[in-house]
Amino acid sequence: MFAARNAIDGVLANESHGAWPYESWGINRQDDAEMTLDFGRPVDFDKIALYTRADFPHDNWWVKAKLTFSDGTEEVVEMEKSMKPHLFSLERKNITWVKLSDLIKADDPSPFPALTQIEVYGKDSQ
Repeated sequence: MFAARNAIDGVLANESHGAWPYESWGINRQDDAEMTLDFGRPVDFDKIALYTRADFPHDNWWVKAKLTFSDGTEEVVEMEKSMKPHLFSLERKNITWVKLSDLIKADDPSPFPALTQIEVYGKDSQ
């Protein structure tokens, strides 16, 4: 299954794809794919982790992505071919959502990049 909900379920298995526990958010070759994670309340955070699917050589990977925050700020992050999480120290306060977009694939024959998990580390805003 390749639904967005798979990227927020806490399952970090990213070395294959398809059946549980190897589910992910697959973009179905959609170059303008994006995902918005709405927290439902204001939060403060200082780190984001992206676990990209790493079923190589079946999978491609993203080399760059944009994170847009509810306060109007943006960060462009860079990634590499890896089974390990991509960690980004990005401090934001009083944010209600984050959007992952502008996903740039690596120059690789596979058309299938995917996100296994997104994690945002922080706490409720005071």
